[in-house]
Amino acid sequence: MSIMQDVGGNGGAVRNAAVGVVVIGRNEGERLPPCLQSARLASDRVVYVDSGSKDGSAALARTYGIEVIELDTSSPFTAARGRNTGFARVRELWPDTEFVQFIDGDCELDSHWIAAGLAGLANDARTAVVFGRRRERYPDQTFFNRVCDIEWDGKPGPTDSCGGDALMRVEAVSAVGGYDPGLIAAEDNDLCHRIRRRGWNIVRLPDEMTLHDAAMTTWWQWWQRNRRSGHAGAEAWYRRGSEDPRMIRYLLSNLLWALPPFWLLWPVLWWRVYRRSGASYATHIVLGKVPHCFGQLGFCWTTLRARKTQLIEYK
Repeated sequence: MSIMQDVGGNGGAVRNAAVGVVVIGRNEGERLPPCLQSARLASDRVVYVDSGSKDGSAALARTYGIEVIELDTSSPFTAARGRNTGFARVRELWPDTEFVQFIDGDCELDSHWIAAGLAGLANDARTAVVFGRRRERYPDQTFFNRVCDIEWDGKPGPTDSCGGDALMRVEAVSAVGGYDPGLIAAEDNDLCHRIRRRGWNIVRLPDEMTLHDAAMTTWWQWWQRNRRSGHAGAEAWYRRGSEDPRMIRYLLSNLLWALPPFWLLWPVLWWRVYRRSGASYATHIVLGKVPHCFGQLGFCWTTLRARKTQLIEYK
């Protein structure tokens, strides 16, 4: 597929659009080759940013003939820092790039996604970010992969935020200064919040976008992933609570349901979620209140001590 996508539309015609791809990774192992191959098929403008991998990921990426950046240890590794670095390099090498596809190194782009994403952007000149269906590569392999696959699903249409994989207008990302490199999680939500505040739109499309390999096989990995989410929620409220009243409800829900007296009511919460999303997801939501709460309290503790939480990794 050429980097020059010819797509028409109504309000914000996207014709002969130059598309760059930014891939970020850290010790992705066998998950990285499918990602890089799909990125190369999507565009000739690919930058891979590596965050201190010890498995030869950077060297592997160079065999694909793409631009590789290895981040140094002058500041903490975060997904936000990696994406910003890759985004800046795309703009430096190819100044006429109008759109950029961000993708994590454990994902593989669908061969039809870029065209579908550009068509979605072409529908409205004020749409800054589009994303499609991310699916788990092995949803039936573990309970943890299955709940991830459910989480990635959602109703198409305008929404508040995207995940790590998304196609964005360079203009919009530049206007808000890119990602906040200091965030260890939910940097996508923060970016989308600032983009929406500028009057742009975020849209979920019904098209297939990426295959993701969560590679979660243990409860500890599941705990760490949920603890990170709790930390991210608390930090989001700390930064912009007054702008999004729903955040306090989210935080209180995790706090209350994690308290022992409320455990007696867990079957009620489980049943409510089960009726909408099935047994696996209901179990994930109910039990997840505990690590979410730990993540929230951890953020509060480090903030009171004027310290920064280190990167919370689950694989």
